[in-house]
Amino acid sequence: MRVSHLVVIAAVIVGLSWPSAPLAAQAVDTFTARLGWVPITTRERPNVAGKGSATAKLSGSTLSISGTFDGLAAPATVARLHRGVASGARGAAIADLAVTKSVSGTISGTVTLKPDQVEDLKQGRLYVQLHSEKGVEDGSVLWGWFLR
Repeated sequence: MRVSHLVVIAAVIVGLSWPSAPLAAQAVDTFTARLGWVPITTRERPNVAGKGSATAKLSGSTLSISGTFDGLAAPATVARLHRGVASGARGAAIADLAVTKSVSGTISGTVTLKPDQVEDLKQGRLYVQLHSEKGVEDGSVLWGWFLR
C-alpha cells in the first residue's frame, strides 16, 4: 500500500513539474472553387472566356483565399467574394480581393468572416466573382462557388 501511495505522489510531482504540452493547432477547413464563365447571351459570348480555380482555407473566422485564372478575353479589373442566397445563386459582395490586372494571373485575399458567413461558407453559399474590361453587362466573367 505504501508503495502505491509513493508511485501516485511521484506521478503527481512529475506531472506538475513537466512543461505543459503546446495547445493543439486550430483546425483548418479547406474549400475549393472552379472558376467558369457565367451564362451569357449570344451577343456577349465573344467577350466572355477563361477559366480558373481558387482555394479557401478557414481557420477560426479567418478565410484566406488564393487562386489563379487564365484565358480572359480582356484584362481582369476586380475580384470579389460574394454571399449567395443559396449555392449557385447570386448575392451581394462581402469583400474585395486582390487580382492581377491581366488576362491571366492570381486572386488573393484574407477576410474575417462573421459567424453567419462561416456557416454560409460551409453550406456552399460563398463564391468568387471575377470581372474584366469585357464581359456580361456588369463586367463579370468568371464565377466559382467554394465547396468542400
